[in-house]
Amino acid sequence: MQNILPLNKGICSLESPATVEEVVARGLNLLREDLMLPAAVLLSNRLEHNLAWMQRFARASGVQLAPHGKTTMAPALFEKQLKAGAWGITVATAQQARVAAEYGVRRILMANQLVGRQNMTTVSHLLPGCEFFCLVDSAAQVELLGAFFKAQGQRLNVLVELGSDGGRAGVRNQQQLEEVLDALGRWPGSLALCGVEVYEGVLDNEAAVRLFLDEVVETAREIAVSRGFDRSPFLLTGAGSAWYDVVAEVFGAAAKGLKAEIILRPGCYLTHDVGIYRLAQQEIEARSALAAELAPGLQPAMQLWAYVQSIPEPQKAIITLGKRDAAFDAGLPVPTLHCRPGNMQPLPALPGWKLTRMMDQHAYLAIEEEDDLRVGDMIGFDISHPCLTFDKWRWIAVVDENYNVVDMVETYF
Repeated sequence: MQNILPLNKGICSLESPATVEEVVARGLNLLREDLMLPAAVLLSNRLEHNLAWMQRFARASGVQLAPHGKTTMAPALFEKQLKAGAWGITVATAQQARVAAEYGVRRILMANQLVGRQNMTTVSHLLPGCEFFCLVDSAAQVELLGAFFKAQGQRLNVLVELGSDGGRAGVRNQQQLEEVLDALGRWPGSLALCGVEVYEGVLDNEAAVRLFLDEVVETAREIAVSRGFDRSPFLLTGAGSAWYDVVAEVFGAAAKGLKAEIILRPGCYLTHDVGIYRLAQQEIEARSALAAELAPGLQPAMQLWAYVQSIPEPQKAIITLGKRDAAFDAGLPVPTLHCRPGNMQPLPALPGWKLTRMMDQHAYLAIEEEDDLRVGDMIGFDISHPCLTFDKWRWIAVVDENYNVVDMVETYF
C-alpha cells in the first residue's frame, strides 16, 4: 500500500502529493526550514535504541512483549516492534484492532472489554485472520459476547480481567469471578478462556502493586486447577509503562509453575519522554538490577519544533506551539534546543527558558531580556506523555542526528 502525503497540508511547501519514498528522496532537513512548523519529529537513533532496549529487557526477563499500540497508532511503528521480536500488539478499542489487522498485525490483544454490536461486528470480521483476545469481567458481558459469536459461528478468545478496589474495570471478588467463570461455561463453543489480565497502573506504590500481582497469580493458579484454560500455555498479562519491571519479576517467577506465557504491554517506551515516563523509568532502574544493567536506558525520541513568532514583552516570547500540537495534561513541553535559521547546528536552550502557559496554538515562553532570542528562531521541545502528543499528528517525520528526514510515519487515530 502506498501512503500518499498531501505535502501542501502540513509537511512542506511543495504542492504536489508524494509517497513516503519520494519525500525522503527530496533530502528535506528540519533545520534548513524544509518542514512547516510546528512539527513533531521522531529521532531515528533514539527510536532504534529504545526498541532494542525493551526487547533485551523482555528477553532477559523471560517474558514477551505486546506493546500498547494506542500510544502511537502508527502501523509503521507496529511493524518495527514486531520485527524486533514483539509477540503481538495491544490495542484498546475495536477500531484500533481493525487498523492493526489491516496493516498486517496477526496477533492482537485488546486490553479492554468488548461491548456493543458494531464493535463485536468489527472484531468478527478480523476472525479467523488474526489471533484476537479481549477481556471479560462480568457475567452480563459474557452472555452478550457468547450470544453474538455463537450466531456468527465463531469462537472468541477471552481473558478474565482482575481489578483492584478503586481502580478501573475488572473482577473485584470471588463471587464475581465465579459468576464470570460459570457464564463462560455456558458458551463452550463460542468463547474460549485463554488467560488472566490485569492493569496495575492504577496503583501508586510498589507494595500495593506486588500484593495485587501476588493475588492475581494465586487466582490464576486456582482457575487452572478448578476450571482449566482453553489455551496452553494460558496467557498472564499486565504492565503499562510504569511497573513493567515488577510485573515481569512477579509473573515471571510464577510462569513455570503455572504453565503460563507472560505478556507485558508497555506502550510509551518507544519514544519515552522527559516527564512522567522519565520519572517512572528512573524508579524502575532504581528497583531493577536488570534495568540498571542495561544502561544507557530509555531516551526521549520525540521532539516538537516551533518558531518564535513574537516577543511582545522583554521577558516573554510567544511560540507557534499549542494544545493542538502537544500533550499538556502531564506537564508542558520542555524547551531543549535553539536554532537560528542559517545555522545547521542547534544549541542547548538556555536554562531559564520555560513554558508557562499554552493556548490552542500559542505558547508563552519565559525568557530574560538579555537572552539572544529573535523572531523566526526555532525552538525544539521535549514532551511529557507521548500518547496525547501522537494523536495530534497525522504525519510525523523521522529524522537522523542531523535532522535530515529519513522516513515518514502515518498515524490512525
